[in-house]
This record gives sequence, C-alpha cells and structure tokens, in this order.
Amino acid sequence: QVQLVESGGRLVQAGGSLRLSCAASGRTFSSYVFGWFRRAPGKEREFVAAISWSGSSTHYSDSAKGRFTISRDNAKNTVYLQMNNLQPEDTATYYCAGGAEAPRDYWGQGTQVTVSS
Repeated sequence: QVQLVESGGRLVQAGGSLRLSCAASGRTFSSYVFGWFRRAPGKEREFVAAISWSGSSTHYSDSAKGRFTISRDNAKNTVYLQMNNLQPEDTATYYCAGGAEAPRDYWGQGTQVTVSS
C-alpha cells in the first residue's frame, strides 16, 4: 500500500511560481511511476506530467511543456512539480498519482492551486 500526500498549493498571482510536493509512504516508491493530474472546477481531470521510476524519462501535457517540471527524489520518497509562469487557467486541484506501470493505482487527496489575474 502506498499513501500519497500533496502539499504546496496556494493562491498566487499570474506569472508567479509554485512548487508542489508529493510525499509517499511505502517501500516501493523508487520503483513506481508517478504523475501529476489536475481538475479545474466544472472540468474533467487532466494529465499534467509524469516521471519514470529512475527520473530519466518525463512526459508533459501540451499546456505544461516549457512551464512545468516534474522531478523526484527517491531518497526522500517525494515527487515535485515546479510550476512557472502560472496563469489563471492553471487554477485547479492538483493530484499526485503513482503506480507500478502507470500513475493510476494510488492517489493523493489533492492540493488547491489558485492563480489570480
């Protein structure tokens, strides 16, 4: 069993930056794939970024490319999402997810990011 706890979300002005963290429990952290997803009010959940177990491979949505960076520290059992140049359309609840083959088996409770214009 893996438990995920996100943190770092808050209110920020457009153009600002935030770093989200996802702290994971469990001995299988270093072998899992992790990802970040988000859900804006009234919209479906959407993929933001994912990272392989080693950190050597990353994937981003078109909206995240060039602005967001996903990373992981296996020694700290933590996954990060650095978000730069935030825009009002980035306002959403951000979720961390992990799994053995894809980031889909375990989910955190989410952290709220609000970007004001």
